[in-house]
Amino acid sequence: MPYAHIRGVAINYTILGDRGPAMMLSPGGRNAYSNVLPVAERMAAQGYRVLLHDRRNCGASDVAFDGSKSEYEVWADDLEALLRQLDMAPAIIGGSSSGARLALTFALRYPQSVRALLLWRVTGGGFAVKRLAERYYDQYIRLAGEGGMAAVCAEEHFAERIRERPSNRGRLMAIDPQDFIAVMQAWRAPFVAGAQLPLIGTSEQDLRSIKVPTCIIPGNDLTHGSATGETAARLMPDCESHRLNIEDQNVDLVPAEEWYAMADDIVAIFGDFLARKLPRPAAAPAA
Repeated sequence: MPYAHIRGVAINYTILGDRGPAMMLSPGGRNAYSNVLPVAERMAAQGYRVLLHDRRNCGASDVAFDGSKSEYEVWADDLEALLRQLDMAPAIIGGSSSGARLALTFALRYPQSVRALLLWRVTGGGFAVKRLAERYYDQYIRLAGEGGMAAVCAEEHFAERIRERPSNRGRLMAIDPQDFIAVMQAWRAPFVAGAQLPLIGTSEQDLRSIKVPTCIIPGNDLTHGSATGETAARLMPDCESHRLNIEDQNVDLVPAEEWYAMADDIVAIFGDFLARKLPRPAAAPAA
């Protein structure tokens, strides 16, 4: 597997397709990039060159913690450096759930590097903030406080990061638990402050400032409410909202597998959107 060394961190990545407009797609949660392959492979088949990468602390990339900015700003800065290193900027930027938060943060920090946004299962509201803050930050604050970094290493997510990249154990154990807790608290603060925003981490003013063509496919559970996606779409100047033919479910989370079973429908929406918004030059006639 290829690695790019970005800002002192080894980032695992792959590129699907060898020609066509550049695109980056990111999965939800802190999942490995393989989670988004059903959509990425189909977009590559439509003639896009699709970058997939494991964000730091995800998949087979290095673990690394920077509390000087939000987690999503850290990921966005990594992505900008990666796109530049691979000569893929500007690109179409897309993602699901936390991948959509990365895409939006990236568009706000690096507008010159974005051609269009493809977002699905966007998150917002108090329920999503409370549930996800526990999953992403609160449990690790407790673990490090009670059992130090050994307890963090034993937790399911980071145990998997060690299995994927054994050097991550040494990186984790070298961190002072109080420093780790301070980073989790620093990342948590802007996350929970987003409970009253249209989307987690993205204000109404932020959404109105994004000028690139954007397509949103709203989610259908309590974490990714359909109304959340539709409201965000109305605030963005050049945005379309396209719902899949599915009903809202009164559950915390619809499994990602159910969504990727609909990858053909997702790609049909995105493909049509891009064909209209970013038409490609006609091929030159044969001599």
